[in-house]
Amino acid sequence: MNTLRFRRTAVAVATAAVLPLALAACSSDDSSKDAAAGSTPSAAESTSTAPDDSMTMDEPFGPACASVPKDGAGSFDGMAKDPVATAASNNPELSTLVTAVKQAGLVDTLNNAQNITVFAPTNEAFAKVPKADLDALLADKAELTKVLTYHVVGQKLTPQQLEKGSFDTLEKSKLTTAGSGMEYTVNDSSKVVCGNVPTANATVYIVDSVLMPPK
Repeated sequence: MNTLRFRRTAVAVATAAVLPLALAACSSDDSSKDAAAGSTPSAAESTSTAPDDSMTMDEPFGPACASVPKDGAGSFDGMAKDPVATAASNNPELSTLVTAVKQAGLVDTLNNAQNITVFAPTNEAFAKVPKADLDALLADKAELTKVLTYHVVGQKLTPQQLEKGSFDTLEKSKLTTAGSGMEYTVNDSSKVVCGNVPTANATVYIVDSVLMPPK
């Protein structure tokens, strides 16, 4: 009997010793499974954050954007509330363009249009045009209208669409765009210096050269 009790005690002790080890092993397996399962969401999360790049492109971009006021009517938030001609009038870098638009009588046309894209030359872009030629252009309403409407496309264009595009303008000719990331050109020459600027009725791409329609 003593021998039998000893054997039963030994078996019980051995079982008691093995059981925690088995539980620990199961717990380790479960935690490794949990870790593996946990790695899947984090991978998914990292995948889901990938569109951040494209989300960034929903915002204005380009070196000249730094000169846009941080607040007020001329800021990005302020311009987004106004139709395009009004919004441009609040940006001091576009004062020559605004003068030309008024001279051509296009303020209402641009403000009342819906879902358009405007390639807006800066003051420096107009300064590249010889003064005599610019004065002659401003004095010729028909020609001025032709040049200005060549800067307008009848749809809102995203940066992705500019990567390699050809678009009909309100002037009835085509302009072409190319580029990627945050660097784009129009007609292979005019660079976008501040792009994807929202206004109430248009998307604006500010460019460093005046675009001339084909003859």
